[in-house]
Amino acid sequence: MVRKMSYKKVDKEMIDELYSLIASVETAEDCKALFEDLCTANEIEQMAQRVRAAKLLTAGKTYNQVTEETDISSATLSRVSRCVHYGSGYRKFLTKS
Repeated sequence: MVRKMSYKKVDKEMIDELYSLIASVETAEDCKALFEDLCTANEIEQMAQRVRAAKLLTAGKTYNQVTEETDISSATLSRVSRCVHYGSGYRKFLTKS
């Protein structure tokens, strides 16, 4: 799912370069180094929170259980749930971990 670009200077080529860069990472240590350069600590925490919420939903936990364990907002949890059920990324990669 590719979102509409919010900045006029950000184009499909730039997004594709980002995806290629991330796909080239070979170890968790290298991934950590890259994401620490790319993202703020808060952005990394929010992504980690979403992954944990997706795992919990996949394991059959209720919304209440997920929000209690992750402190994720209901709006974000709703989006994660939609992606778990109708998207392909979480399903593909959560089964690998």
